[in-house]
Amino acid sequence: MELYELGLCDLQDKLNRDEASVQEIMESIFKRIHTVDDKVKAFITLDEENALKKAADLSHKDSRKGTIAGLPFALKDVFCTRGLRTTCASRMLENYVPIYDATAVSRLNAEQGILIGKTNMDEFAMGSSTELSAFFPTRNPWDLERVPGGSSGGCAAAVAAGEVPVALGSDTGGSIRQPAAFCGVVGFKPSYGRVSRWGVVAYTSSMDQAGVIARKVEDCALIMNIIAGRDPLDATSAEVKVPDYTSFLNPDIRGMKIAYPTECFQQGVDEEVKNLILAALKKYEELGAIIEEVSLSHGEYALPAYYIIGPAEASTNLACYDGVRFGLRVEADNILDMYCNSRTAGFGDEVKRRIMLGTHVLSSGYYENYYLKAMKVRRLIKNDFDQVFKNYDLIITPTTPTTAFKLGAELNDTLTLYGNDIFTVPVNMAGLPAISIPCGFSEGLPVGMQIIGQAFDEGRVLKAAYAFEQNTIHHKNKPSLGGEER
Repeated sequence: MELYELGLCDLQDKLNRDEASVQEIMESIFKRIHTVDDKVKAFITLDEENALKKAADLSHKDSRKGTIAGLPFALKDVFCTRGLRTTCASRMLENYVPIYDATAVSRLNAEQGILIGKTNMDEFAMGSSTELSAFFPTRNPWDLERVPGGSSGGCAAAVAAGEVPVALGSDTGGSIRQPAAFCGVVGFKPSYGRVSRWGVVAYTSSMDQAGVIARKVEDCALIMNIIAGRDPLDATSAEVKVPDYTSFLNPDIRGMKIAYPTECFQQGVDEEVKNLILAALKKYEELGAIIEEVSLSHGEYALPAYYIIGPAEASTNLACYDGVRFGLRVEADNILDMYCNSRTAGFGDEVKRRIMLGTHVLSSGYYENYYLKAMKVRRLIKNDFDQVFKNYDLIITPTTPTTAFKLGAELNDTLTLYGNDIFTVPVNMAGLPAISIPCGFSEGLPVGMQIIGQAFDEGRVLKAAYAFEQNTIHHKNKPSLGGEER
């Protein structure tokens, strides 16, 4: 097996046993990227020169002190990185180079991880397919004619294609879990406030959450040990004790109570996806868990409420991109025309659509009818989860209603595109932790299962995911990418 095929913990083990060097790992990773990324298009920016220099600096065992010393990671291009451009896949920030690192990035750097590059995404994290990047669409490694999901599609595609073992993404309504499901990898979204958002370009501030995409559950736990915890720079980060997440990696789940919502197995869900989730629930029963059916009655209102709250907050967050301080500037005869010209040229159609919608629902006479009602629905959704968690440890649903769709198939069908997040959006609205793990294949395409936990109970979510992973082989399958040399 080649080094690029291994997970983060596996690579760490190789280093500890002196079976591979940091330079060999980096050379294998970049060779893989140069072999397959012209097909997958996962990366916007590579930082190969700096990565190889850091690898040389960490060549000796005595120089490796950090938890992930000498190990590669990638970032969704929404994380600010000092000296390396951060574009958000938008013409507006195409040449923006931050002077600071996001907190999550600083913590990975402090543990001597090596950043190899920034991955593609839907512009400003607004999309579910990574077709809405201003630069190019990313392709699904399992079928290059299909989307990888979004908005963290570049991260998921890069991990699935063997271009990097782990990547940080952001998740506002499913943007980590949905592409992880489409690409057959693990996608973990922590509770809201568990990981600092400082330095992560904002879309919907009350729902945005940084998280991890990896090949294995244990890799997510390792990275969470580093990036989780209170950050004085982020007022929304929670003052909640962070456990050792790797201590939950025990496959014994006997007696664990797991609920599955009736509504998630009704119309709109592909029959094969439904059958694979039911088979996964049966596997949990075999492992000693107690499985019971419940109802999340307000879930059907999550998407319409989300597409009011999200654009409303986005319209405010994106108001700073006006051509004055940073970002694209298109000159004009007066300042108002300069604002208009810069934003017209800098933003794509989907971003403009959401800004206009958000501005509308916050305007005088509409706030009460739209935004306020959506916030009330959000509370009802949170209450549904609270009621279920009085009696159950976890909730399991499909991650997505279908497998990955063809490139362009839903590009002009906005409502269908939004519908891919029907099972993931409620989790963000309630601020809960959730993970998507592979649970099988339908016609050669991966299917993801979502495991949802109580707020700040990430450990139990990881435990259940690890138990399933250890007793199945779905995560071991890898895409062939057209039969290139392996």
